[in-house]
Amino acid sequence: MGGVLGLGLDLCAIGRIERALQNERFLHRAFSEGERGRIADRGAATAAGYFAAKEAVAKALGTGFDGFFLDSIEIEPDAPGCPQCILKGKALERMRELGGSRVLITITHDAGVAAAVAVIVS
Repeated sequence: MGGVLGLGLDLCAIGRIERALQNERFLHRAFSEGERGRIADRGAATAAGYFAAKEAVAKALGTGFDGFFLDSIEIEPDAPGCPQCILKGKALERMRELGGSRVLITITHDAGVAAAVAVIVS
């Protein structure tokens, strides 16, 4: 693994995202088609975890969502089901500006809260 270039952490209340999911506009602006499919299958806890991961990635990039939006960060599971991060557009450009080669993420849920950590590595 390369050197750490950025670190981000975020917490998200599952109930807040559950209410937000009732708004189709939020669902389509915040999540990709693939993410929406997994959310439909798994529910609000998955959505909250994805949302927290996207926020954590934006923090690790050092910009927040300045210059890009949630749709520039996609979360999808690998074959064993571990979350992976795919950057697009300006978010990908920002990671490359930092000298990053990939983003490592982890997501957890407990007591009505989802949490995520993101690390940008060279």
